[in-house]
Amino acid sequence: MEQNRKVALTGIGVVSPYGIGKECFWRGLQKGSPAIRRISLFNPEGFLSQVGGEVPDLNGAVVLEGRKELPRVVPMAILAAREALQDAEIDTTQLEESEKEKWAVIVGTGAGGIDYAEQQYEGFHKEGSHRIHPYAISNSFPGMLSSELSIYFGFRGPSHVMSNGCTSSTDAIGYAFQSIRRGERDCVLTGGAEACMTRGILSGFCRMKVVSSRFNNTPERASRPFDKERDGFVLGEGAWFFVLESFEQARRRGARIYCFVSGYGATCDAFHPVRTTKDGKESARAMVEAVKDAGLALDEIDYINLHGTSTVMNDRTETAAVKLAFEKKSYAIPMSATKSLVGHPQGASGAMGVATCALSLANQFITPTANYETPDEACDLDYTPNRGRETVLRHVLSNCIGFGSKNASLVLSGVGA
Repeated sequence: MEQNRKVALTGIGVVSPYGIGKECFWRGLQKGSPAIRRISLFNPEGFLSQVGGEVPDLNGAVVLEGRKELPRVVPMAILAAREALQDAEIDTTQLEESEKEKWAVIVGTGAGGIDYAEQQYEGFHKEGSHRIHPYAISNSFPGMLSSELSIYFGFRGPSHVMSNGCTSSTDAIGYAFQSIRRGERDCVLTGGAEACMTRGILSGFCRMKVVSSRFNNTPERASRPFDKERDGFVLGEGAWFFVLESFEQARRRGARIYCFVSGYGATCDAFHPVRTTKDGKESARAMVEAVKDAGLALDEIDYINLHGTSTVMNDRTETAAVKLAFEKKSYAIPMSATKSLVGHPQGASGAMGVATCALSLANQFITPTANYETPDEACDLDYTPNRGRETVLRHVLSNCIGFGSKNASLVLSGVGA
């Protein structure tokens, strides 16, 4: 089996709190204007945190041609995946049946159809078992997401979901990358989607005291990674999808290439269900392994898209991890946290980071970390505060740190790198 093939990223699709489409996502990131508002999907009155990064104007019934009995994450994923395929100039209606057998779907989500599950349980407790929909189980579990995508596009290759908390979509993209690089397949639809803006999920995070509560009256200021006044993350949602294909196939069909996925690394602290170790040792090792996997030296990384949740512990741990991995070089690498602008989409975080990195490479522009006002002595790196900057980017790193003390990193390389 052929080894170490180049893996091209040829299509990007986005559904984010800025709206539908990668263009409005990129415009919002460039401007550095947060898309975080008071929660409107339900009444947040009485919750410790009342703000979130919601996707606006999502009409799932229209996207799904009248199918209403599906979780919110499905229309998000389909819209983003559809845009990614169109962006890559792949018309699925024109594919031969034999070609559809070659396409894999490998996606990441943390909660899957949790909103649908909560609705069904609420109906059960109010009205009894006759209220439960026959597809209540299949619509609720994370694995249904790749199934719905495979059904929608007619792709009959492997259909997999990675559900590893915050690292879910980073791991999904990493596995898709490895599958193509090893020669197992030529094309994969991959990415991540999350729609966990629910009463139950928010209640749980409020009980953990990890969500922002001090900025309910000024939502746009609530997500502030690495700022000394941060007080927790802001719940977010959205979908970020990509077409990955072998360089040979992309070149053969004359595809536009945004960048190459060139390295992947993953580790586990093996420490705690929700906490990371303070030293960031295993997160640092994931970064180092991803860079090594890309065949690069650490000093060749020009930018890091940070996990940057805006919690005191996570931001300090990630800062420590970067210092462990890059040593003195860490002070010279520009970094930024996309979550400052759109919130924390849980299992879709990694895909959001990859979209940011791919668009940054294509535009030679680093997006900012919003709401950075008061420096924290424990977080003293270059977080690109408040204003983006033009620069030369060749190789960039996308970072994730998740529940279960999981860590994952991806390296993306520019076309001319």
